[in-house]
Amino acid sequence: MEITLRIFNRCHADTVNTSRPAARARQYDVAIIGAGHNGLTCACYLARTGLKVGVFERRGVAGGAAVTEEFHPGFRNSTASYTVSLLHQRVIRDLRLHEHGLRIIERPMQNFLPLGEGSGNRNFCVGPTGSDTRNALAAFSARDADRLADYYGMLDRVVAFLRDLLLRTPPANLRRARDLLGLLSMGNAFRKLPAGAQYEVHELFTRSAGELLDGWFESDAIKALLGFDAVVGAWQSPYTPGSGYVLLHHAFGETNGKSGTWGHAIGGMGAITQAMAREAERLGVDINLDAGVERVSVTGSNSDGRARATGLTLQDGRQITASRIAANINPKLLFTRLVDHTALPDEFLARIRRFRCESATFRMNVALSELPHFNGMPANGAHLGAGIIMAPSLEFMDQAYLSARMQGMSRVPIVEMLIPSTIDDSLAPPGEHVASLFCQHFRYELPDGRSWAEERDKAADLIIDAVTRYAPNFRRSIIGRLALSPLDLEERFGLVGGDIFHGALGLDQIWAARPLLGYGDYRTPLRGLYLCGSGSHPGGGVTGVPGHNAAREIIKDHRSGGV
Repeated sequence: MEITLRIFNRCHADTVNTSRPAARARQYDVAIIGAGHNGLTCACYLARTGLKVGVFERRGVAGGAAVTEEFHPGFRNSTASYTVSLLHQRVIRDLRLHEHGLRIIERPMQNFLPLGEGSGNRNFCVGPTGSDTRNALAAFSARDADRLADYYGMLDRVVAFLRDLLLRTPPANLRRARDLLGLLSMGNAFRKLPAGAQYEVHELFTRSAGELLDGWFESDAIKALLGFDAVVGAWQSPYTPGSGYVLLHHAFGETNGKSGTWGHAIGGMGAITQAMAREAERLGVDINLDAGVERVSVTGSNSDGRARATGLTLQDGRQITASRIAANINPKLLFTRLVDHTALPDEFLARIRRFRCESATFRMNVALSELPHFNGMPANGAHLGAGIIMAPSLEFMDQAYLSARMQGMSRVPIVEMLIPSTIDDSLAPPGEHVASLFCQHFRYELPDGRSWAEERDKAADLIIDAVTRYAPNFRRSIIGRLALSPLDLEERFGLVGGDIFHGALGLDQIWAARPLLGYGDYRTPLRGLYLCGSGSHPGGGVTGVPGHNAAREIIKDHRSGGV
């Protein structure tokens, strides 16, 4: 029997207790909107310099979309974000996350691609070592196995060039000397690359992932495995021009010092943000829960460029004053709902309304009475601790996208499943398990007047059917589920359009143009108002980098008396 269950808004037993509104201050050097991982990161870096910082979170738990919650009695799992790799090592070190209890372990196998009927029960298992992957790939194509190291070498060269840009503030105004020098420095670094490496950078930024992978490999298995990163959290086909960058974005990560490796935070993704919250409290940050922001207070006028953010009005009526405000929310949400439109330049407001926000993502957690038994695989094994990608070819992904364009949701969706309870026994009762299902493509706005309230369970059943094709016992093993449509993700976590990255990662919305060209340096048209979330450079994923970089700019302005 399958029942869609309400979520229990309860975190790990050792969740930081921060909700005492009456004891909190009303005046801060910096007030931060949103206690997601970037907001907490920004708060920690600011507080390290002695600034008085308050964080204001609408929900009753810190962590934003990186939280662990009970979704069925006795079963806990990461609710939205669900896996670790992109969290920056500097953030881990500077915020002392390991000292605060964070433990990240590598997947016993990196990825498993079940291929279903017609594959002769030849499933594709990736890792844990490069030689394991090469040997597995040789069963599909000896040529591809020989080329795999060269492909990863190409990707590593591009990542090495771009990784330095992650922690740099993009230019916003080339009439300013610092911005011009920064751009020239990046151009000089690109000029020093060998011609072949320059071509590789250009190709990954401009071509589709599908075209790129078709040029490298001949077997569907390896192209599907690598191409999945081009559509995860992105409303596009792997053959959409520019999708090569989304593939690249997911290649920046590392786990425990191993580049390109994915892992699991023991206790779920909430273990990351709870460790951040502990460090924030150690540094004297006030984390105010159940403290949603109704409005950013503004003085002055945009007509003379003197409009300034001066504080927050909370939903409970409290007034908070602050010298500066940092927003860890989607920029579109900030400027269309929390800021008086008359305080913003007309051109800026028109452009931010066009900021693209949709990742066509559907997120599910399921409680299982037993592990899924995949066709052609043993009942237990390292493959169950992998990222299990149910999308056997680039063509399959392209059809999933086209189906959703026409019908609002993919009739045979792309599904990645993780079963974290196979390596983390804190999440489920003995002998039982939890699984995370991350699914594409499901539109935020459904055609023909259909609503997500009516269609949520239908979409969940499509996803369960997709998994059951590869693991026949899956449907009958489900004893509870939490299904989150794109609309649910927006309402629960403030992810506008259900966009998990706080804005699409297209070439028009990255680096100096994130969120808009001219505002890529974490500053905004309002003096004293900054962006510190994934809607700013370098974009989405649980990285902590936008929070780190924004804090640096805020500290710089605080010390100079600017902005």
